[in-house]
Amino acid sequence: MKNAFYAQSGGVTAVINASACGVIETARKHRDKIGKVYAGRHGVLGALTEDMIDTSKESRAAISALRHTPGGAFGSARYKLAGIDKDRAQYARLIDIFRAHDIGYFFYNGGNDSMDTAQKVSEIAVQMAYPIACVGIPKTVDNDLPITDCCPGFGSAAKYIAVSTREAGLDVASMARTSTKVFVLEVMGRHAGWMAAAGGLAGDKAGDAPHIILFPEISFDRERFLAKVKLSVEKYGYCVVVVSEGVRGSDGKFLAEAGTKDAFGHSQLGGVGPVVAQMTQQAFGYKFHWAVADYLQRSARHIASKVDVDQAYAVGKAAVELALKGRNAVMPVIVRKSAKPYRWSIGEAPLSEVANKEKKLPRNFITADSFGITAACRNYLAPLIAGEDYPPYRNGLPTYVTLKGVSVVKRLRTPFVI
Repeated sequence: MKNAFYAQSGGVTAVINASACGVIETARKHRDKIGKVYAGRHGVLGALTEDMIDTSKESRAAISALRHTPGGAFGSARYKLAGIDKDRAQYARLIDIFRAHDIGYFFYNGGNDSMDTAQKVSEIAVQMAYPIACVGIPKTVDNDLPITDCCPGFGSAAKYIAVSTREAGLDVASMARTSTKVFVLEVMGRHAGWMAAAGGLAGDKAGDAPHIILFPEISFDRERFLAKVKLSVEKYGYCVVVVSEGVRGSDGKFLAEAGTKDAFGHSQLGGVGPVVAQMTQQAFGYKFHWAVADYLQRSARHIASKVDVDQAYAVGKAAVELALKGRNAVMPVIVRKSAKPYRWSIGEAPLSEVANKEKKLPRNFITADSFGITAACRNYLAPLIAGEDYPPYRNGLPTYVTLKGVSVVKRLRTPFVI
């Protein structure tokens, strides 16, 4: 009977812990096949440094409470392992840790880069003749993993953006005659405009906010943008803009590139919201306000989508079930069975078809003028934000669990230096 290793990777979400709950609760139901579930403290770094949490020390109630707790209960990290040839020592270190702790199941909960890591771990395990089932668990608010209909984490973030856009729109509309004319909400989305598109759900009819959505899939045209802003202000009295952080100019450069790189080698962005907001003031003298949803959009568990919570738990549960069936180098995916009513099931995809690939917003999801979403996009998005799944409250605030985090005793003498 082998133990399992679970780790969270990259930016966390409001529901990533629901996937962890799915993994741990399902593993506990199969104690005849899976011994203990060890969780990496701060992602894969927890394996490399042999810094792991023994989840068997957590109560049933604590593990159950993960389902409604945001953030990463075990800690996440942006730490990218390169190719096996380049970082072979680190991959070999992982196998040494797995061997030392009798780990036969590897569950990696993350996005594009994380699926690449899980794929490579499965490859090095074969090369080193170490039997282990590697299963990726999808997670990203960017919704850009291919094959799966949607990514756990996205639905709740999308709900937050849609609600915030609607509420801020009402605020601006009420003050526009004597105060703010333009409000800009900056949302996540480096290369894919799914989050920005979610803002479009806020409006039900012509004139409702948002009046403009700026997608990373569409090159930014300053003159067309300003003309649209002016038209909206003249027609409705105000203009609400939702802009993706990854919007680029015709030269291919981010409008708000900070000039630095993150741990994955991605360009760090410095804030496109104030950039486009100030354009409107410079052109027309409009008073403006801007806001950056930033971590709020991915951590807002109090307004999570029930569909998203259910799907996050389901992919965690399915990951264990796939591993127990002997599946390796795969990822559970969400399959849309119907849109109205929304029905879905769980399928699977090879990690090789998911790793380092991005699913961008289709052009037919963006209106002809490039500033809004189409009916097709609305039909895709609407089911994903459906339903409420409120956490328990006490004294007016949601109550979230903090795990004991009992460490697994280290067995290797050689420490790993980051």
